[in-house]
Amino acid sequence: MIGATLIGLFLLALVAGLPLAVGLGVASVAVLAMAGFDQLAVPTNIYAGIAKYPLLAIPMFILAGMIFERSGVAVRLVRFVTAIVGEWTGSLAVVAVLVSMLLGGISGSGPADAAAVAAVMLPSMIKRGYPKGFSAGLIAASGSTAIVIPPSVAFIVYSVMVPAATVPALFAAGLFPGIVAAACLLVPAILISRKHGFGRDYKAERPPLGRTFIDAIWGLMAPVIILGGLRTGLFTPTEAAVIAVAYGIFVGMVVYRTIGLKDLFRILIDAGELAAVVLMIIGIASVFAWAGNTLGIFDAAAATLVGLHSSEWLMLLSINLLLLVAGMFLDAISVFLILLPLLVPIALAMEWDLVWFGVMMTINLAIGQFTPPMAISLMITSRIAGIGMEETFRWVVWLVLAMGAGLTLMIVFPQLALWLPGRLGYL
Repeated sequence: MIGATLIGLFLLALVAGLPLAVGLGVASVAVLAMAGFDQLAVPTNIYAGIAKYPLLAIPMFILAGMIFERSGVAVRLVRFVTAIVGEWTGSLAVVAVLVSMLLGGISGSGPADAAAVAAVMLPSMIKRGYPKGFSAGLIAASGSTAIVIPPSVAFIVYSVMVPAATVPALFAAGLFPGIVAAACLLVPAILISRKHGFGRDYKAERPPLGRTFIDAIWGLMAPVIILGGLRTGLFTPTEAAVIAVAYGIFVGMVVYRTIGLKDLFRILIDAGELAAVVLMIIGIASVFAWAGNTLGIFDAAAATLVGLHSSEWLMLLSINLLLLVAGMFLDAISVFLILLPLLVPIALAMEWDLVWFGVMMTINLAIGQFTPPMAISLMITSRIAGIGMEETFRWVVWLVLAMGAGLTLMIVFPQLALWLPGRLGYL
């Protein structure tokens, strides 16, 4: 009865259009009151939920992503990748995917990645004859790889909720699957572009490789510094986020000189607002998770679900369908906070590796970032392109299938995710 009340009140709040944090809070407080718990459990668990050292990395990586986004790094990466790829039918589609992947190694956020790449690439793609719907859909899809390729804010949240999966292990595990996902997106991008002749009649001078590399080297060094420092033990993931901020400020204010003191102040405000929202949701979701675990709701639900599926593959299919639907309406962090208390006991019962499970969840939720109806990244790129989201649907369906193929490969071949962290000694 109490379990049904907890889930029912939360779903009712979402249907009523209440913010996620409010829905989680209302459901949790009501159930705790019904169970006779002291209401001091609410502020206590909110504090316990956010007073965790690894979570300090979230506002820092958010800030670092915004600094790099506004410092002109994306423009220079586009010129460098264009110099490598050249000009041919569909070449800008390839550039969009590759730049999104590179920028994802800096920002750790799908929407931020998509916004930065769209602002730079959409004018060029439209000028060369690429439809706005195709361009917006492709950039949104390729930008979603940012939450899989390290450093990923989603992985940090997952690690906090699943301590057995450390941040370094998740970062290492996400690298190859993120590259595979981007490679899968390249297939429909090239085939569609060649079929329709996107960019075929436009000829432009190829940027000089040497000069563009020198211009882009500061942006290219960011993921090297972050991941290299983590691998060598020079700093922790939280310290890596601080290093990324300091490096971004140096690049933006000293090297490129695209950020002034007034710009930095504005960036700090925007990053602070976004980080506050994320941490508030995490704090209130901690109460929701504590209530469900303390009352035995999630364990009972997990045991029921495990009993329904004797087949491991049927269970995987069911979980992935659930994640896909959830990802259509909510961002990855919110889905983690809501579903992990239920899904982790299932993963343990099935004896799945929790690092691999986290990567699987994240790739699935990355697909949700460009899958209607909500599709936050697609919403951003469509707005920048000046079109309705419906104009992207005929193109996005192929991109969803392509990234779904990448997810399937990772599920069938777990070593795609587990080989590197095992090799580095994280498992």
